[in-house]
Amino acid sequence: MKHNAKFVHESLQDQNSIKSLLKAISNGIGKGKVVLEDEDGVLTLNPEGLLHLKISASEEEDKSKINLRISWDNKKEIPADKPIKIK
Repeated sequence: MKHNAKFVHESLQDQNSIKSLLKAISNGIGKGKVVLEDEDGVLTLNPEGLLHLKISASEEEDKSKINLRISWDNKKEIPADKPIKIK
């Protein structure tokens, strides 16, 4: 069964608010449960195993940006042992 859910939130925040949000995400990742919620909806994610991290940043004359992406595979299945032959 295919399950798709999406959460998008965009707002202006001060540095301390951003710090608090990033800390909450960090704590949630550590506990294996991140709950994202605003007036438009809620999404609960369960990160586990190895997580893929991508950080990118750029600076231009009038705009600076940091992008942070954390992703993981939700597959709960353990792949069957497959014999390997090397010659």
